Amino acid sequence: MTLSLDLSHRFQGFTLEAAFTAPPGVTALFGRSGSGKTTLVNAVAGLLRPDRLRLSVAGEVLADTTAGIWQPAHRRRIGYVFQDARLFPHLTVRQNLLYGRWFAPKSPEAAQDFDRIVALLGIGGLLQRRPGALSGGERQRVALGRAILSQPRILLMDEPLAALDEARKAEILPYLEQLRDELGLPILYVSHSMAEVARLATTVVLLEAGRVTAAGPVAVMLAQPEHAQSLGLREAGAVLQGQIAAQEEDGLTRISTEAGPLWLPRVAGEPGRPLRLRILAQDVMLALQAPQGLSALNHFESVVEAVHLGDGPGAMVRLRAGDAAVLARITARSAKAMGLRPGLRLHAVLKAVSVAQENIGRGA
Repeated sequence: MTLSLDLSHRFQGFTLEAAFTAPPGVTALFGRSGSGKTTLVNAVAGLLRPDRLRLSVAGEVLADTTAGIWQPAHRRRIGYVFQDARLFPHLTVRQNLLYGRWFAPKSPEAAQDFDRIVALLGIGGLLQRRPGALSGGERQRVALGRAILSQPRILLMDEPLAALDEARKAEILPYLEQLRDELGLPILYVSHSMAEVARLATTVVLLEAGRVTAAGPVAVMLAQPEHAQSLGLREAGAVLQGQIAAQEEDGLTRISTEAGPLWLPRVAGEPGRPLRLRILAQDVMLALQAPQGLSALNHFESVVEAVHLGDGPGAMVRLRAGDAAVLARITARSAKAMGLRPGLRLHAVLKAVSVAQENIGRGA
């Protein structure tokens, strides 16, 4: 199921112009505050009527202002999860969930769907509680369940983790990964967190000042040096797919990746478990010769694909390591001294402890 959108809307002093296609999985809308992300998802939900909009899901046109087609919000079958859970405080968790199901098409499988979503989100023990007795992470999981049980064609999430502390984010991220992999519907996900985007997204849409500046698969988008400024220099980094190869006796986990073997502090899981890893560009060092006498365990034989010199003292280098793209952020002085140029062979070096747990997620 694919979502297609083409939108234009003018506010005083600001115009939003956006067109993109969102395939199944998570399409992350990323950009600075005021770039138009929430306005865009509100238009998809039917909460805002833009000057011009053509919106279709799986080939069905939900809105086409030129042709005079406008399905109201309650007929679009769109699930919306906000920053705050917005649960009904006077209802139990079960009653909140059943409220979402009330909007779904009637089917004999409804009871099975309820049980499956409750199990998927791990909220079976919360059904008799009211929202006031739940933690922030639990409330967001219930809000997700309510939205999913309405059997939406699209799921909208507007910074659903923004109000949570780091511990609650770590609690709920695995559930979002499961939803991405098991629901099979388009999810538009608004976030200011590149860690969330790198871990969850299948597609990234970059918005700047109301314009889509780039869009594409997450591994491609995050590995482009020219996008580093938009994504945030400190947050720039590549996404690698891999799987656990072995749990070793000294507390390290050996991971097979597209770039080669990688050793990290213990990552939970059995051999064969798929992983998605974000490798920050600022954590990658470059060497013209094979490293010797270094404490860093990880190094990949690589080829320089592009060198992007910014206006300041920094440089962003895109490498090809095996089948993966890797970014390295170094100084422009180092790039010139090393004679970096496309086609040059070198070694990318990564410390095992530099990959934080928040940058390790569930792989496809």
